[in-house]
Amino acid sequence: MAVPEIWAGVDIGKEHHHCVVIDAQGKRLLSRRVLNDEIELLQLTADVLELSRDVLWAVDINHGGAALLLGLLVSHDQHITYITGLAVHRASAGYRSQAKTDAKDAFVIADQARMRTDLGVLRPGDEISVDLRTLVNRRTDLVCDRTRQINRLRAQLLEIFPALERALDLTRKGPVVLLTGYQTPAAIRRAGTSRITTWLRNRKVYGSAALARTVVEAAEAQFTALPGEKLAATMVARLAKGVMALDEEIAEVEALIEARFREHPSAKVIESLPGMGTMLSAEFLAATGGDMEAFGTADRLAGDAGLAPVPRDSGRVSGNLHRPRRYHRGLLRAFYLSAFASLRTCPASKRFYERKRAEGKGHKQALLALARRRTNVLWAMIRDGACYQATPPVTAVA
Repeated sequence: MAVPEIWAGVDIGKEHHHCVVIDAQGKRLLSRRVLNDEIELLQLTADVLELSRDVLWAVDINHGGAALLLGLLVSHDQHITYITGLAVHRASAGYRSQAKTDAKDAFVIADQARMRTDLGVLRPGDEISVDLRTLVNRRTDLVCDRTRQINRLRAQLLEIFPALERALDLTRKGPVVLLTGYQTPAAIRRAGTSRITTWLRNRKVYGSAALARTVVEAAEAQFTALPGEKLAATMVARLAKGVMALDEEIAEVEALIEARFREHPSAKVIESLPGMGTMLSAEFLAATGGDMEAFGTADRLAGDAGLAPVPRDSGRVSGNLHRPRRYHRGLLRAFYLSAFASLRTCPASKRFYERKRAEGKGHKQALLALARRRTNVLWAMIRDGACYQATPPVTAVA
């Protein structure tokens, strides 16, 4: 992209944005506070384009309250770049005045976009990738809610029945189903193994007999009824039902993710890479927008995922490599977990991992090295539209 004539920095807010436009010398040409409303944003866009058609827009938020502005700019074929809020905060210390105002932040955003050459053009992604980003974020929220709910369930159960809390794996469906009907030692002893087994089988719990024996053994270890047991048991049942409801919603969202992912033109190519299941492939598309041209090279993709180490040398210290401070954690998660999963199904990944371990690298280092290698492979696959094919090892002719 050629150097523009003017730069428009926008400090994004929930209700209002502040826009500052500067020229090549850093002179302010426009400074305005605008409502996050389509009519006002369209007027702002028209006023900025009157100053020059050759403009680069810069924002400090690329989602949420910035969605309407970004959508309008994309529909007007405007070039947009993104500067993180942390980068803007750190850069502000290099400007005169210790004041913190929206106008100053907008100026810093515009000036940083003018001076820096390492900022890529912001691409919102195709329709499917945007939908996947929404669904993946929702699934992440639900999984976090489920974890919190299970922790509350454990804490509540621990207050009245420590032996049962210790014996049950509440990340599995069966124990959670059990707690919707039985929560106290006395109730479990009265029901007995046979009745609990039948109760669980009627609810399609796998391993009902073994689970029933486990909970009866735990009930035989505690005969004391603790204060507040009756109300606490009610809370345990409510929390267990909440976990089951979250499980159902997670399953529904995962079904939506899979159906939407199948519609993407690169779905079969991405999923063919060993270890890249449907969920991780969807997370990859959600993080990248589905457009590899936005990164330019496989190295840029690896850098955005935090898999390309950067040097931190000083004085006599050299060769000191660290993960970059700015990277997409969701993209790193997709590559790291898929690399770990590929060790079970892909001989080539297993050989590479074992070679790195033989070189003295730890488990995490070897996995990161494997993930870095796989970025090149996936990049080439998407570029060529070709599914993964395992290359057989070359054997010497006798």
